[in-house]
This record gives sequence, structure tokens and C-alpha cells, in this order.
Amino acid sequence: MPAAGLARAGNGGSDRPVPEAHVPHAAGLLEGDVVAGSPSGFNDAIIEQFRANEGHVAQFGRHLVLLHHIGARSGAERVSPVMTFPADGGGWLIAASKAGAPDHPAWYHNLKAHPKIVIEVPGEGEVDVVAEELLGAERDAAWRVFTERSAGFADYERRTSRVIPVIRLRRA
Repeated sequence: MPAAGLARAGNGGSDRPVPEAHVPHAAGLLEGDVVAGSPSGFNDAIIEQFRANEGHVAQFGRHLVLLHHIGARSGAERVSPVMTFPADGGGWLIAASKAGAPDHPAWYHNLKAHPKIVIEVPGEGEVDVVAEELLGAERDAAWRVFTERSAGFADYERRTSRVIPVIRLRRA
């Protein structure tokens, strides 16, 4: 594993689909960053609800994790709620969709610079993980997990010309 930067992976599969009704369209609401300890509106409310309800958030169920990441340039600790699905072989999949914006979310760049992070997981608490960007066929299979489980992700893909990165978070 390189000291800096997202690890790269090549081949793999996907998990079985969850009915779309169980995974709401996120509308990009989870793509911001929250500087640890600072107020920031909607994401702070999501984080508070996540922690108060053992990982359950009304509009997202238990499909979220909280990423604790370090700013690539600032070095500041940040927390971002992101939608996740189980990864084949263990771990979690997250997508750097930013609701189909032309650029990647800040947390993606932060994970590239500092791939060893902590996530908060419903029912498990804090878990040390390593972020690994999926490539090629493995990325495509993992991306299908998102588009099959939530129509919002297919909308995001249509809105942008960039390839939306998919990251596997594996236990450290």
C-alpha cells in the first residue's frame, strides 16, 4: 500500500440489489464536508441524527457512514456523511458523485492524500479503514450497485462528463 494516495484495485463483483424503495434519492445532500466541531447546517443535522439513532437517518435508513478524513491542503479534520453499500469480500463502497457536479467532492481528494481514515458505522462504531479507488471492470461492477439501488446515482452520471469514482473502504 503506498504511503499516500488511494490504493488502486482492478477486478471484483457487486452485492445483490436492494429494492430502490429502500434507498432514497440523496440529491447530493451528503457531498459536503464538515469541519470537525463547526456548524454547517444540513450535514451537521445528518451527523447528529446518525449519532443519536445508532446510525439510522430518516431519509437514508442505515445506508450511511461518517467519513473522518484529513484535508489534503489544510490538514483539518473533516467529517462527511456518505451513502454506502456493502462491498464483496467485506468493507464498504462509496461513490464520489457530488450529485453529478463537474468536479469531485473535496473528500475524494482528501482520501487520495490520506487514505487511512476512520469511519463511523451503524452498529459498529468507529472502524479504521483504508480507502481504495476501484478501476476498470471492478469499478463498473461496483457502480452498478449504486445505480441499481438508487436511481439518483444514474441521474448523477447523466449530469456529468466525468467518470464518478467508486471507493472501497476496507478494514485496516
